[in-house]
Amino acid sequence: MALTDSLTVVDIALALLAAWLLKRLWSRKTQLPLPPGPKGLPLIGNLLDMPSTEEWKTLAQWTHEYGDLTYLHMVNQSILFINAPSVAYELLDKRSRIYSDRPYLPMASGLVGWNNSVIFAPYDSNAFREQRKLLQSHIGSKARVKNFWEIQETMTSRFIKRLLDTPEDFLRHIGWTAGAIILEVTYGYEALEVNDPLIRTAVECIDGLSVVTTPGAFLVDALPFLRFLPAWFPGAGFKKTALKMRETLHRMADAPMDIVQKRLNSGTAVASFATNILNDQQLTDDDENHLKWAAASVYAGGSDSSVSLVQGFFLAMTHFPAVQALAQAELDAVVGPDRLPSLADRDRLPYLEALTNEVLRWSVVGPRGGAHQLSEDDTYRGYLIPKGTIVFPNVWWFLHDPEIYPDPMEFKPERFLGSNPAADPRPFVFGFGRRICPGMQFVDSSVFILFAMTLAVFNISKAVDPVTEEVIEPLLEFTSGTVSHPKPFKCSIKPRSTKAEELIQLLN
Repeated sequence: MALTDSLTVVDIALALLAAWLLKRLWSRKTQLPLPPGPKGLPLIGNLLDMPSTEEWKTLAQWTHEYGDLTYLHMVNQSILFINAPSVAYELLDKRSRIYSDRPYLPMASGLVGWNNSVIFAPYDSNAFREQRKLLQSHIGSKARVKNFWEIQETMTSRFIKRLLDTPEDFLRHIGWTAGAIILEVTYGYEALEVNDPLIRTAVECIDGLSVVTTPGAFLVDALPFLRFLPAWFPGAGFKKTALKMRETLHRMADAPMDIVQKRLNSGTAVASFATNILNDQQLTDDDENHLKWAAASVYAGGSDSSVSLVQGFFLAMTHFPAVQALAQAELDAVVGPDRLPSLADRDRLPYLEALTNEVLRWSVVGPRGGAHQLSEDDTYRGYLIPKGTIVFPNVWWFLHDPEIYPDPMEFKPERFLGSNPAADPRPFVFGFGRRICPGMQFVDSSVFILFAMTLAVFNISKAVDPVTEEVIEPLLEFTSGTVSHPKPFKCSIKPRSTKAEELIQLLN
């Protein structure tokens, strides 16, 4: 065993040396320089420069050091961070033909199997084209999403009732509501009130996705040949992790579709994204597979984004009571005390609309943006961007650049009001080019109605320790990963009045 281990170490070292030498030879041949970035080390390049926590802080610092582009090289992989919205539009939108591929991550795409979904499917694949077409035609516009307003409002009213009964469990209620809305819309499935198996599986799956898409988290992404090692081999523990995640992913995709099919066969299915498509046309096996993974993509992407945004909303309301009071005053004037707001009221609630924009900007769902991969060599401002480079728009910086949003750390909805409002954050939050999130309109309406209903009947404030009676200051801290969330915090949630409590009690 010792000899085998020694040979493996030598093999890995030789592979690293070969990759480094090839990079040096290639860079000497090219006429144009690479974009600026940290210098890096021999063999491993910038592998140690990429932080695993609070990466947005490092990325913001690189913006100041290197300008609009920051280039890194990790072993054999080129990575480019775009640090200016204008450059992101130029490359990811205007040159989307060559910037719309997804990187093939040996861990996430190959071993776990996320390449089956539209989230990670290659740009030139049937999976991407067919799933994107399904999503765009059924939930890709405001008009289509309007068909699901009733479900969003009904499930949000259940969230309000849950808050009244057990406000201390608000974080759990947020996760349940996001999952329940998407299960109902996507599959016509009504989630169990407690410990629903489909929601539980999805949460586990999405947590795993955040881990496997973190740059540098798994060595196999830098050294793809490691995926051929047997699971029992020393250092190949990632294969056991991948197998468990793969089983969870397929369970998340298969289980709800099995329920839909059984209900269709028994005549008990209700209208939903999946049932509408299955009822409208005869599907081949490939069509059904595309539908299954399109639905799973909605669930994975939409629920986690919604959870992140709603948690950010509660954190902001805890810290900025004056903003909360202004939104409540608008709701009182427009909606009144005798009913809950609806999505039909949205056009008459400009301050709440601005508050929603500010949540999107202030509590960033994906700090480093979605990954794009360059399908051929490109040049920009005299720099060579090599084919295969993974390109990230530095979304946290776009939304916190003081040149675009003055006082970026403050929560100021008024920046989106008046004759010269700040830039809409949605194009930054929901993606660029041909990789825009197809569920953007759905997530947007889901969080808006939750914000509106919550503020109409509840006051959110800082929690008080029941023993010491001291105010508990929630930290303004966020998790790292592909999707970022506020770190767990406590707050006080109480009905605004007896009338508000009575209104909630009337809800079914």
